[in-house]
Amino acid sequence: MSTAAAAINDPVLIEHLDKGVARLTLNRPKARNSLSDELIATLHAAIDRLGKNPAARVIILDAAGSAFCAGHDLKEMTAHRQDADGGKAYFEDLVSRCSDMMQAIVRCPKPVIARVHGIATAAGCQLVASCDLALASSDAHFATPGVNIGLFCSTPMVALSRNVSRKQAMEMLLLGEMIDAKRAAEFGLINQCVPGDFLDEEINSWAKRIAGKSSHTVAIGKRAFYDQLEHGLSDAYEFAGRVMVENMMARDANEGISAFIDKREPTWEDR
Repeated sequence: MSTAAAAINDPVLIEHLDKGVARLTLNRPKARNSLSDELIATLHAAIDRLGKNPAARVIILDAAGSAFCAGHDLKEMTAHRQDADGGKAYFEDLVSRCSDMMQAIVRCPKPVIARVHGIATAAGCQLVASCDLALASSDAHFATPGVNIGLFCSTPMVALSRNVSRKQAMEMLLLGEMIDAKRAAEFGLINQCVPGDFLDEEINSWAKRIAGKSSHTVAIGKRAFYDQLEHGLSDAYEFAGRVMVENMMARDANEGISAFIDKREPTWEDR
């Protein structure tokens, strides 16, 4: 098989699972890992599947090639301008499918860590913002540049505005300019800016430490974190209190507290 043919047949997403750590690698390097219809569907399915797989305790989302993700596949989108309705039905469906995929990351009971290098722009920036944690190499850059091509980054704005302050979100949305990884960390878009040579070491360290926790406890906590953000202060405390009691009744909470008192390592059963 020729190299060109092999590239055409390469999977758009590579999946690997080892010792509780699942790695999902966006694999459209020649298209800067832009979110094609196929990649959106494949990534969504993988997130849902790993969320139900007890062998997966944490998920790393990374990308092949020189870029993390350049957003939507504009060539694929533009082709639908030739549809009878000018592409409206396709665009509505695309936005819905991509939004569902982003929400699947948030709703996945397993923590999702973005490993970012190169650029993460538009829906690619949204993808980073949708992950629970994000570490980036010092050469990474981020942008919501839609305003520059007449298409405001309205759906990326949802995830962005839930991670950074309003002023910083509007700065990115209105200027449409790149910010570097150091500034992205200052904004709160990512957790850390790491020298490229140490990025994998740091990512693997975080993933290993999370994988060592009770997955039952982590799932309860992740769900509660996002849910309480939608409540007012008093309602959030009432909701979180109910979650705390639910968590206290779990076997792993009893084991963890007992292990702490007994000064020993806990044995998790994920229940």
